[in-house]
Amino acid sequence: MFARPPRWAWILFLALCSGQGYGQGELHATVTVISDRIRTVDPHVFQTLQSSISEFLNTRHWTDDEFRPNERIECNFVFNLASQISPNVFSGSLTVQSVRPVYNSGYQSSMLNYLDNNIAFKYVQFQPLDFSDTRVSGDDPEVANLTAILAYYAYIVIGLDYDSFSPRGGDPYFRKARNIVNNAPENSKDINGWQAFESTQNRYWLVDNLENARLERMHDVYYQYCRMGLDRMYSDMNAGRTSILNCLNILTSLNADNPNSMILQLFFTAKSSELAEIFAQGPVQDRERAVQLLSALDPSDASKYQQDSR
Repeated sequence: MFARPPRWAWILFLALCSGQGYGQGELHATVTVISDRIRTVDPHVFQTLQSSISEFLNTRHWTDDEFRPNERIECNFVFNLASQISPNVFSGSLTVQSVRPVYNSGYQSSMLNYLDNNIAFKYVQFQPLDFSDTRVSGDDPEVANLTAILAYYAYIVIGLDYDSFSPRGGDPYFRKARNIVNNAPENSKDINGWQAFESTQNRYWLVDNLENARLERMHDVYYQYCRMGLDRMYSDMNAGRTSILNCLNILTSLNADNPNSMILQLFFTAKSSELAEIFAQGPVQDRERAVQLLSALDPSDASKYQQDSR
């Protein structure tokens, strides 16, 4: 038996080709390394880095499940390197994005669109990218920090994907991300993003929100929004929209108890444009209620919701 039957039953139905072998890993990650601002390093170093990261993410098995090529999780890892802070040590930002296919359609729903500005790591051309869940910090913290960051976000991407196919399906992968936080590389002034005291929004707080019992209804939202909402729209648009409207009610209650939580911001960064479209063409009563809720939950995008509702 597969570990997540709802996803397999659904996604096998979508398969366009039969008889394909299993892919190398769960992720189909497109990796981009932007290094234009670093002019003192041979550009081929960053080309090699990009290829190495792509191989690391796409060939490693992150779960015990088997994925066919058409079932792999589509995601993007975009490194924007700003400077070389010491020999072979680079700093910058990382944007991680992932999408989920919607049942019986060619539409891909955004699940994650997150910017991490605390990226610093050491890379020597052609060095292997090694990672172990049991020894996250490695021998050289600045070298280990790169694979720790990659593994952390791989587990976040997979956890959110599994959450969208089965209730609390992502829990094992959020625990793996937590383990990386707890054992993250340290003892380097250049390494940031793993500690609670460094910021109110970083890798520590992201996984804390995903595991916090006070915010556990967020996992119900991801499942209901995707399985009961988006995946039903192919057969019953109104029923799907109603399920998503109910998600907004849950989020309103969650926000009242936990104002401005990071996980709520994460959700709307990925979903705001989609939500505006979903309710733009719905019944007037649903549209007005959705705009009211969305404008309160996500005030930075209020004009988007209100514009699309006219």
